[in-house]
Amino acid sequence: MNRRSLLTSALLGLTAQRLGLPAWTAKAAAQDKPASGAWRHGVSLFGDLKYAEGFKQFDYINAAAPKGGTARQVAIGTFDSFNIAVAGVKGNLAAGITLIYDTLLAPALDEVASEYGLVAEAASYPDDHSWAAYRLRSEATWHDGKPVTPEDVIFSFNAFKQYSPQLAAYYRHVGKVEQTGEREITFTFDAPGNRELPQIVGELFVLPKHWWEGTDGSGKKRDIGATTLEPPLGSGPYRIKSFSAGRDITYERVPDYWARALNVRVGRDNFDELRFIYFRDTTVALEAFRGGTVDWREENSAKDWATAYDFPAVKEKRVVLEQFPITDLGIMQAFAFNIRRDKFKDPRVRLAFNYAFDFEEMNRQIFYGQYQRIASYFDRTELAATGLPTGRELEILQPLRDKVPPEVFTKPYTNPVGGTAEAERNNLRQAMLLLREAGYEIRNGRLANAKTGEPYAVEFLIDDPSFERIVLLYKPSLDRLGIAATARTVDDAQYQNRLRTFDFDIITNSWPESLSPGNEQRGYWGSQAADLPGSFNLIGIKNAAVDALINQVIFAKSRADLVAATKALDRVLLWNHYVVPQWTYPYIRSARWDRFDHPGLMPKYGMAAFPTVWWWDAAKAAKTETKS
Repeated sequence: MNRRSLLTSALLGLTAQRLGLPAWTAKAAAQDKPASGAWRHGVSLFGDLKYAEGFKQFDYINAAAPKGGTARQVAIGTFDSFNIAVAGVKGNLAAGITLIYDTLLAPALDEVASEYGLVAEAASYPDDHSWAAYRLRSEATWHDGKPVTPEDVIFSFNAFKQYSPQLAAYYRHVGKVEQTGEREITFTFDAPGNRELPQIVGELFVLPKHWWEGTDGSGKKRDIGATTLEPPLGSGPYRIKSFSAGRDITYERVPDYWARALNVRVGRDNFDELRFIYFRDTTVALEAFRGGTVDWREENSAKDWATAYDFPAVKEKRVVLEQFPITDLGIMQAFAFNIRRDKFKDPRVRLAFNYAFDFEEMNRQIFYGQYQRIASYFDRTELAATGLPTGRELEILQPLRDKVPPEVFTKPYTNPVGGTAEAERNNLRQAMLLLREAGYEIRNGRLANAKTGEPYAVEFLIDDPSFERIVLLYKPSLDRLGIAATARTVDDAQYQNRLRTFDFDIITNSWPESLSPGNEQRGYWGSQAADLPGSFNLIGIKNAAVDALINQVIFAKSRADLVAATKALDRVLLWNHYVVPQWTYPYIRSARWDRFDHPGLMPKYGMAAFPTVWWWDAAKAAKTETKS
């Protein structure tokens, strides 16, 4: 259940007749709750809510945090759109653009899967989860002062479902959405039992229907299905102040933001300005940080973390290095194959690539021994498959025995281990055996299809130049197998376009997984998404067993069932060798100029949470500037 988001509102003091609404509206608005299902101030996937109705603030918030200051952050690549409805399909979305919007519900960062009312003051759903209703807050307004209405919610849902392949898959079980009261919307689902849907719908970003159906400054009608660089109307804590297309964007805090005193918003969104500065690659971004052009940076390079932070400002403690443990997600980062292409269809070929990848040597040579090898799609969480399947997990897998690799039941998954000359030789020998079994042979020193004679060649598509060294270190092992491997680095726009059309051989990709996976798994691995341009099923997986296990995850009736089904899914994905797993690091490495502060108790499931729960510290900033 990878998520987060949205917003709200309604009209006060007007009768249904004066508004021209149907007669049922006044009656429905007067009800204390829907016909079935009680109104709730928050929703939780499994278990009780931590915060009782009427709570004042989240525990990890400093309600007295001062407002002010600017936080400048790094963005990589470029941007040419502010329209979140077409994100991932058209254009490159500007960093931070969701800051201008609110969601129906807001997450608690110290609970695994709980959300509380933001734009919606209450939610309701029956025990069978066949529908969900949301009652909007009367005080929720857009930045132009107009109320957020049920029509906005319906418009937003339909726009995302129409223009976003990812969200269309995410929302596929929502049969219809309709206004069922003056400030009430009801989503009806296509079947009961999907416990996640009330939260999924609650994460909807609400867009202003009246703005998108209006005209711009030149009189041209706006188009929700197109990219735009016209600053959109929002209702969130920030709005766009200024921007230079593709170079930078600055958001300013909305001082009269409607939800500033709400329990789910108090003490956060403290900076007067948030600025995102774009750089063409991470090397340039690092130099900009060292020079003081940006204030905050997350470091993803082990080499740079070990060697690039020895400049004077660090020694003088004007720059603070801090690591925050990652506790809210697991991740699969990997070389991902495009199995739509014939050369990757055989899992033995894909496994051969794993045998050729010497992670241990790479970790020693260029990662300073900092990384651990990934061995699960839900790495470092209780959802990761370990050992052999037993108990409930085995029960779930048994009906699929003839549809999954036999190793699922007989061998715990492990990656090949290298690091020594002997291990490398043995691994390459095993890789060559697999390639021969798959119908390939060496001809004139090159691997070729034994039937057609076609040479075996692959291209690694890259959007970050710093990653070229990874492929170059991998390439000699592939050369020894006779595989002609090349690396091609392209700009961000071209990279995104090629991914949208599945025009690649191998890429590096990451799939972050929350502690409560659910409907997003269809978009990652489901057959329906495999041929949908712009979908997250970049690999092209069409596997009946995987589809069946995704259903088990989505319709799990308890936390225990969810864990068992997720482990089963993890195990089947691993044994199909869709990827060559890469590496992980259990901390967020952060570097910041010492101008900020954060609560003493940081949220368990959002440890860095910058800039959300942080604030500008004027005293620290003055001291830092004095030393400059």
